[in-house]
Amino acid sequence: MLIEPRCSIRNCKHNVGAYSPNGHEIGQVPACDAFPKGIPDEIAYGDNLHLKPYPGDHGIQFEEAGPGEEV
Repeated sequence: MLIEPRCSIRNCKHNVGAYSPNGHEIGQVPACDAFPKGIPDEIAYGDNLHLKPYPGDHGIQFEEAGPGEEV
């Protein structure tokens, strides 16, 4: 069973889907504007809701997508 990243479940407007470091579907990692090459596991799957700055997040934290914003 695959675990859906929390950023998708929480409807973060910065979510971009998956990044494929090897160019293949196998090995894809969740990605977003803050972490375009892979969201750290503690944010994607853990208890860190990314409401405060995190090293390497380019100054971008969680923001809920509003009506009409595609995620």
